[in-house]
Amino acid sequence: MRAMALIRPGDRKVEAVELDIPSPGPADLLVRVLACGVCRTDLHVVDGELADAAIPIVPGHEIVGRVERCGNRVDGFEPGTRVGIPWLGWSCGACEFCLAGRENLCRRARYTGYQINGGYAEYTVADARFCFPLPDTYDDEHAAPLLCAGLIGYRAYRMAGPGTRLGVYGFGAAAHVITQVAVHQNREVYAFVSPGDEQAMRFAREVGATWAGASNEPPPVPLDNALIFAPVGRLVPEALSRTTPGGVVVCAGIHMSDIPSFPYRLLWEERIVRSVANLTRRDAEEFLTVAAEIPLRTHVQLYPLGDANRALDDLRAGRLSGAAVLVP
Repeated sequence: MRAMALIRPGDRKVEAVELDIPSPGPADLLVRVLACGVCRTDLHVVDGELADAAIPIVPGHEIVGRVERCGNRVDGFEPGTRVGIPWLGWSCGACEFCLAGRENLCRRARYTGYQINGGYAEYTVADARFCFPLPDTYDDEHAAPLLCAGLIGYRAYRMAGPGTRLGVYGFGAAAHVITQVAVHQNREVYAFVSPGDEQAMRFAREVGATWAGASNEPPPVPLDNALIFAPVGRLVPEALSRTTPGGVVVCAGIHMSDIPSFPYRLLWEERIVRSVANLTRRDAEEFLTVAAEIPLRTHVQLYPLGDANRALDDLRAGRLSGAAVLVP
């Protein structure tokens, strides 16, 4: 099969390779990849910003595909079923976190496109426990961003708690999905983008944001809570300064530049800063149900599999509105 793989640490690019089609284990599915989203976490893996990647590795964890073959211990799937494969690819099921329904914090967890070969390929193998049927309302390409941009965005959104006025810092794939969820639930979204990025401001308004402006300027009203999708640590004190007492600021990325020191008064009055780590299967089940009910309009830019580096470069340079999706 054809695949695009990170061969050497620090290369900042993937290379075209030919690999044997993998064989599923007893609890696995062999999946023919139909589409795979390009996520900022892929960029962190390729750029060497995340430790412990299993190199060589095939990136990609926003995978839409069809089951080709099932392991002999798999129930609930059959060949031909369309499935989504997300970031969390395996957890032990026995540790204190897994037993408490917090498998996203499992110390032995393994991740798709990071320790398990992912979707920048024509086929992939995945643990059936971490594969999910997808709503029929989405075609393959438009379903792909739901598998991480949507799932992580939804977990961050839930962790922020209630409130009418939601700030969103960094308006890319995750932000454009969760903005639609928030608007559907009668919330106001205030979008913050890089200063001068008029295209991002227009895009935010198109998908329902009440207001869009630069990340260093005040919104027209105080925020009840805020989500930070941009991997920029200085946005944490900035977001805190815009929230009301009791407000929650959620850092939604797996990697972020250092957070600068800030005065205690920004945190006082019971404001909270928290991170979101990975996702759980419950997150996937809940969010995919929500995505089927609304439905969401995912904005995608398509690339052939062989153009994975161009997609990564466009994401790195901020040239995308919405999500990049690779199509084998």
